[in-house]
Amino acid sequence: MRTLVAALVAVALLGLDLPAGHAQEADYPNRPVRVVVPYPAGGLVDLITRVVCERLGASLGQQFVIESRAGANGTIATASVAHADPDGYTLLMVTDSHGVNPLFYKNPAYDSVKDFAPIGLIGKSPMALTVHVSVPARTVKELVALARAEPGTLSYGSIGVGSASHLAGELFKVRAGVDMLHVPYRGGAPAVNDLIAGHLKTMFLTPVSGLPHIRAGRLAPLAIAAPERFALMPDVPTMAEAGVPLEVAYWVGMAAPAATPPAVVAKLAKALSAVTAAPETRERLTEMGVVMTPVGAAAFGDFIRADLKGWADFVAQAKIKLE
Repeated sequence: MRTLVAALVAVALLGLDLPAGHAQEADYPNRPVRVVVPYPAGGLVDLITRVVCERLGASLGQQFVIESRAGANGTIATASVAHADPDGYTLLMVTDSHGVNPLFYKNPAYDSVKDFAPIGLIGKSPMALTVHVSVPARTVKELVALARAEPGTLSYGSIGVGSASHLAGELFKVRAGVDMLHVPYRGGAPAVNDLIAGHLKTMFLTPVSGLPHIRAGRLAPLAIAAPERFALMPDVPTMAEAGVPLEVAYWVGMAAPAATPPAVVAKLAKALSAVTAAPETRERLTEMGVVMTPVGAAAFGDFIRADLKGWADFVAQAKIKLE
């Protein structure tokens, strides 16, 4: 009997010596996971998050609870996750603004690269240059002529300084040689509402934001900021075809605080990869105007760094500042 007890104690002690990462990976997740969305509910990133989290929850056997924390173009939510316990139970949905926010906000309270462990890129949504139907322009060429005739007065909206909609507008101004008035909003819904009402004249929109209103005749698309025509808007030319080449997409991925155990990040990355590869997920997100471009943790980290560098060069050249 003593021999049996000694053997059991030895096994238990060996279990205590297992690397923490392996123990956490085997046990993770054993309670609900909080996923912070840095924009208001109802926007594209929120809709994507709902689809992905529903399937992650089913895959990993725990609820993935979505928390929307809007403000300062995502910096408030992002800072909160950067300083959260790095245990895998607080995650962040990162978007195109994640890498560029430090270019506009002097003290964002986090480092976009050093303070996060990338989990994976989910997909991209190309931006469409869209105008209110009252604007006397149905081509990019006509819009450029209108902007040149009224320098500094033709307004374009964005979901916030440093967002894809803002940077697309600034890139358009440089490439087209026009001066337009930037009007930033706190999220997509209020910006789109003002565009529909005619308070804004133009905006680079994601398809999920613009298509219902385009089909209803309230908005008119001029061109898509993508390398090729978009499946949901096949009759709309690319910006290159329209004479002002530029490519800007709204992208969405997932990250965790930097010190999250590698084993936990790897488990999340594997689950996210499986979820985004599932036909039902791809179908749902494609219907939202998302071009599925999933990549794993390491490649997503490289993507974020390259995106930051590219926009940093442009922002410095164009001398864009926080408004």
